[in-house]
Amino acid sequence: MSSTFGHKLRTLLRGQRQTLDAAHRALLESLHGAVWIHCASVGEFEQARTIIDRYAEGPASPKRRPIVITFFSPSGYEARKNYDKADAVLYLPLATRRHAKQFLEALQPKMAIFVKYEFWPAYLKELHKRTIPTYSISAIFRPTQRFFHWYGKSSLRLLKLFTHIYVQDEDSRRLLAEHGVHNASVAGDTRFDRVKQVQSNNVQGTKDLTPIADFVEGCERVIIAGSTWPEDEVLLSKYIAHCSSDNGNLSTKLILVPHEIDEAHLHFIFNLFKGRFVRYSRATKTSMLHANVLVIDTMGLLSSIYRFGHVAYIGGGFGVGIHNTIEAAVYGVPVIFGPNYEHFREAKGLIGIGAARSIKNYNELEAALNTALEQKEIIGPKAAAYVQSELGATDIIYKEIF
Repeated sequence: MSSTFGHKLRTLLRGQRQTLDAAHRALLESLHGAVWIHCASVGEFEQARTIIDRYAEGPASPKRRPIVITFFSPSGYEARKNYDKADAVLYLPLATRRHAKQFLEALQPKMAIFVKYEFWPAYLKELHKRTIPTYSISAIFRPTQRFFHWYGKSSLRLLKLFTHIYVQDEDSRRLLAEHGVHNASVAGDTRFDRVKQVQSNNVQGTKDLTPIADFVEGCERVIIAGSTWPEDEVLLSKYIAHCSSDNGNLSTKLILVPHEIDEAHLHFIFNLFKGRFVRYSRATKTSMLHANVLVIDTMGLLSSIYRFGHVAYIGGGFGVGIHNTIEAAVYGVPVIFGPNYEHFREAKGLIGIGAARSIKNYNELEAALNTALEQKEIIGPKAAAYVQSELGATDIIYKEIF
């Protein structure tokens, strides 16, 4: 067991225990009748955020309930533990029958909302037993999931315990119906509403990104590489080296936002790009004049940075799967990513309308980047139009639940 994994596991187990300690149980009891929202991690929280924000910011009334958010992962909890629109942010206690009963007895929520892939048998059964309205939002289903195999019949029965399941697409609704689950309807994916919300905030200038604006000023070939891993960075470094030798030192600029910003990974990146980079945390106007790679070594900026690009490369496609493509597409830029995208509906949607391209090696990356940069005025608007066409899930879900 690696030290990092061991630390995360210890943190998770400690957090799960703390939710049911005396102090936290008293907190839960003070929030009787709350709207309880459970997210696996940060990504699922972002999917729920438009729903949470609308409820929290709505007009105060006697019917308004406290908001309690639980996370499974330590990264989700740590990132959002101080979220100011929630009355409590906690770890989900270990999903046993005893813990589910203790948690629900203490909180006695008015309703429960689970996001995307969260299906915890002990909690669903106890919620159903207590006749507490329970919803799944932004859910998506595929024939390969356990629910639809002979060994997943008990898991399939769990889906019938939801009051309602709001799925992302018609394929999911039809698949559920074919297996006898009829408490579902198509609402769409709330992530599209969230990226549009973030884009609006960014356009209004909620963050000072002057150093980034200075870095890209006057450059007509700007690549934003988001949530990258070493496999992505090796390919991008070859492209930047090629551009530097063929087209002049600063004709193409790259803003690199690594998924991990520990010093070991940053050292790997700096060796790849040699003298062509500058660190965001140490950048000056003078140092940026001589660099064509800006490495973002600070968390929380990525979604704000895409607006400075002419093309976006999304990392993760050479690993378990690509990261968020639509937070780039909303800015109307072509999108490129690695080969592992089959489980991502939005990636397939972007490819289908010609707004994105998947690559498997350096030659394909070079061709994709060159095409995207040369035809950005044609391809980019397709990406923005796709996001626009997918908006509205929040309205549907919010009106029906609340």
